[in-house]
Amino acid sequence: MTGTSNSQKRSKKMQQKDQPYFGSFENEQMDCDIKKNLKKLKEDLGNSNDLVTREIVSGTPNLTVAFVYIDGLTDTTSVSEFTIQTVMDEIGKIPSKEELHGEYILNVLKEKSFTIGELNVLTDWKMVYQHLISGDTIVFIDGCAEGIAAGTKGGERRSVSEPTAQTVIRGPREGFTESIRTNTALLRRKIKSPYLWLEETQIGRVTQTDVGIMYIHGIVEEEIVQEVRERLGSIDIDGILESGYIEELIETTHVTLFPTIYNSERPDVIAANLLEGRVAILVDGTPFVLLVPTTFNMFFQSAEDYYQRFDVGSLIRVLRYISFVIGLLLPSFYVAIINFHQEMIPTSWLLKLAVQREGVPFPAVVETFIMELIFEVLREAGVRMPRTVGSTISIVGGLVLGEAAVEAGIVSAAAVIVVSLTAIASFVSPTYNMGIAARMLRFILLIFASILGMYGISIFLLLLVLHLCSLKSIKVPYMAPYAPLVTSDMKDSFFRFPFSKMKKRPKLINQKNPVRFRSDGQPENYSAKQTKEKP
Repeated sequence: MTGTSNSQKRSKKMQQKDQPYFGSFENEQMDCDIKKNLKKLKEDLGNSNDLVTREIVSGTPNLTVAFVYIDGLTDTTSVSEFTIQTVMDEIGKIPSKEELHGEYILNVLKEKSFTIGELNVLTDWKMVYQHLISGDTIVFIDGCAEGIAAGTKGGERRSVSEPTAQTVIRGPREGFTESIRTNTALLRRKIKSPYLWLEETQIGRVTQTDVGIMYIHGIVEEEIVQEVRERLGSIDIDGILESGYIEELIETTHVTLFPTIYNSERPDVIAANLLEGRVAILVDGTPFVLLVPTTFNMFFQSAEDYYQRFDVGSLIRVLRYISFVIGLLLPSFYVAIINFHQEMIPTSWLLKLAVQREGVPFPAVVETFIMELIFEVLREAGVRMPRTVGSTISIVGGLVLGEAAVEAGIVSAAAVIVVSLTAIASFVSPTYNMGIAARMLRFILLIFASILGMYGISIFLLLLVLHLCSLKSIKVPYMAPYAPLVTSDMKDSFFRFPFSKMKKRPKLINQKNPVRFRSDGQPENYSAKQTKEKP
């Protein structure tokens, strides 16, 4: 048994070792022979058709310069005009009496030639592939064991447009794109401060996805930033394709249906939370940016709450909370009252319900479950179908199927009304994740209501509150400021007070620089007690 176990361990280690990733090229030095370097490059990339190599021999004999880039990832204008042309012009200016060896040419190009803003010297193959796949142009010089990476990133990218997942009623109509550099620029346009710091790393053994964290130094708590660094640094996975990967890998617990990390594709939302002391996590290749730490209250807030008057914003926010409760509890209340608590219904209504349910072959919980399932299927079909017909299918399908089910005697008209109101209320939530959680909890709550009635609903709600109070997001209580109760933060929770009353940032998120609004006219000095050195 021991021999078999050791054999399995060795086999597993060999599989991990043979798995391709950028770390396998670390400390692997380049050759002085340019032919060998180009041959290895083509072999490692499998002679891919999008790999472009351009070898140019200068007027001086035995001096070859090669330019390598990936077609589609680079700006071809920068490659031709600011890289190839400038390099060859500079080589032509070198007097013939000089010793034209690789090291000399490399130093000349680094100091005089390139007009490209970003320039890096490459010493091993890991650096070569990282810059090549990122869209840079690699310059190889014959006789030199080093290379140069010229910043020529470009290619086709989606332009900045209005967010599609989060509807904008009032406010900026620009949304994040799939380019991490565009997204960081959008945030810097919102927050023009030198203390808006950015730290970037690459996650994914194969994909090498760029992941960045942004925060405002002097406002954010260093413990939160360090915790985010550690959680990102502990990720060891072959690829990151979307910020949802990061969200699931860094969350504190997986045993919950509630989202503990907030995401948004609106720069104004992210900027506002950065000013409160939170940390933004940006992932290259997705327009959705993550925010930590996150509280339950954030999922019922919208940017429009702060762009309208405080009384209008408060009213809309209260409607969201009420709609969430309706979407969560209404079907269960219907089942509990029909099965266990008929005395709560007025006599006239009770008689009408009895007449409606006389020909229905299923108990109340079954007919409610069937209708809920049908509406969920219709909702998902409306999302997946083309946009021109998706909304029509979901609305018309719901009306037609609901009326047909009542006419056929499968469900009662009351059940259709209850489920329809529940579906409408669930759309009020400004965040998709919280709506999903309510939809899943609704089915569990139906089971409790069908077994114990109102007592079952009460027991479930008690367990739900206990569960919510036990959650944390990056060491911050999920239910703050309700539990633990922070009275100063209640000014921006269930209601929104005027800006003149919200003078302090959330207490549990920011304690070292709590003041954000001063009535005495003296601005807050963010760096007065902070070091300016990055950790």
